[in-house]
Amino acid sequence: MKITPDKISDFNKNQGDSYVAELDFLKNRCAKQDVSIDDIVSKVADFQVAVPSWALGAGGTRFGRFSYGGEPASLEQKLDDIGILHALTRSAGAVSLHIPWDIPKDIKAIKEVAASHEIAFDAMNSNTFQNQDGAEASYKFGSLGNIRKDSRNYAIQHNLEVIKIGKELGSKSLTVWLADGANFPGQANFQTALQNTENSLKSIYNGLPEDWKMFIEYKPYEPNFYSTIIQDWGTSFMLANACGERAYTLVDLGHHLPNTNIEQIVATLMFKGKLGGFHFNDSKYGDDDLTVGAIKPYALFLIFNELVYGMQNNPQNPNLAWMIDASHNTKDPLEDLLQSLEAILIAYAQALLVDQESLKVAQQENDVVKCQEILQDAYRTDVRPVLKAAREKSGAAINPLQVYRSFGVRDALIKERGSQTKATGL
Repeated sequence: MKITPDKISDFNKNQGDSYVAELDFLKNRCAKQDVSIDDIVSKVADFQVAVPSWALGAGGTRFGRFSYGGEPASLEQKLDDIGILHALTRSAGAVSLHIPWDIPKDIKAIKEVAASHEIAFDAMNSNTFQNQDGAEASYKFGSLGNIRKDSRNYAIQHNLEVIKIGKELGSKSLTVWLADGANFPGQANFQTALQNTENSLKSIYNGLPEDWKMFIEYKPYEPNFYSTIIQDWGTSFMLANACGERAYTLVDLGHHLPNTNIEQIVATLMFKGKLGGFHFNDSKYGDDDLTVGAIKPYALFLIFNELVYGMQNNPQNPNLAWMIDASHNTKDPLEDLLQSLEAILIAYAQALLVDQESLKVAQQENDVVKCQEILQDAYRTDVRPVLKAAREKSGAAINPLQVYRSFGVRDALIKERGSQTKATGL
């Protein structure tokens, strides 16, 4: 199924959305603060978030997986689904492939499908947290940090193969996430495991093309609950420094212990020029993989406030790779992704509204009350008219979720693919 610009334009016209009056009100209000809403509209219109290839199917837990029908059974169909998201929002113009779940069988054909939807290939993702069919070595006790050299070498070669595939597709970065760790005290020597991991990452880094980046992801627990080798941002930062200047830390919102100050982590990494990528989701307890902004929208805004500040004040930090990383256990994943894109853009637009100069003055005067008021004034501003204006400017649907349902996209996909198809991934 393909949604054409003409269909979206016609739907926008027929809806007669009244956002223009709301936008004008916002413009007049912000003009007093010397804030250009038109500039914010342009920035929101330009903002692109990658969709991972594993996010188009039904997610699951160790207790079960419940399909909803019409799942994409091939990489081509996954790109078609991302094409629907991008047509509706003009904000999902990239795909992040997970290998070996989504190895392209025909590189040229896959690139043509992606190009037809105006989709670029973002970071490549390696998988060394589960054994693959015909594996020559086991990852049961780890991969890059495994005590066995044959398992480490096998994991290294997998990452190098992922880089090779990415080069053919036009990607420019590799994301490494490890499940390596231990479930019991004494199971592994912490220092040996860390040294093995560092040496393995260096081997992968040495295989990177000169114009590529490597992102090192971290996570405090799961599937190993006693210890995880790359358990926090500091370990990731240390390993990135050990690898070289083109290695960076990747922050996943769900990969933190409860109440962690993620915005401070973001600020520190950008100050040091080592924040490379960002994975969006939301959580109540841990790595819940919930819809972005569903649980902690104010925390998301505070994080974006630091991201915006860093993008404006830290030229030593590279342009960031943005991606949604969520699991869709009970929702239609395309609807879930539309909600996530909405939440991301809302937080971004709100952060752009923060009066940074006034905030700086209040901070220098230790006016704690004023600092809070400045932040919350931006957060409490309804920026949905900004998103609507940005979408109309870029040819997207003013109300993407409404269009998705009105066009009966899920029913059409079920009719086209059947109700028993199953996407690759967890």
